[in-house]
Amino acid sequence: QVQLVESGGGLVQAGGSLRLSCAASGLIVSINSMGWYRQPPGKQRELVAAIRGSSTNYADSVKGRFTISTEYAKNTVYLQMSSLKSEDTAVYYCAADLTTLTTTLRRYWGQGTQVTVFS
Repeated sequence: QVQLVESGGGLVQAGGSLRLSCAASGLIVSINSMGWYRQPPGKQRELVAAIRGSSTNYADSVKGRFTISTEYAKNTVYLQMSSLKSEDTAVYYCAADLTTLTTTLRRYWGQGTQVTVFS
């Protein structure tokens, strides 16, 4: 089994910064990709950023403000968020496509961490 645990969420003023972390644990063999999604109140979950190897992908709304990075040796993905806006308020979920000792490639999700941006 695999568990993804997010941390770093909280309350932050508009224009400020926040760094989210997500650590995956379990008998992981390989990680294909990792990413962050978010779900604002009353809206659907959307992709924020993803990373596969050295390739990254960002939602247009966060380009230039957010940076995704990984430490594969630690099975950890980060999301550095800067110049935060009120519309960034959401529950942020990390995700990983990975293979374990007993399972083939599949998507795993964290439980989410709340990010609230106020002005």
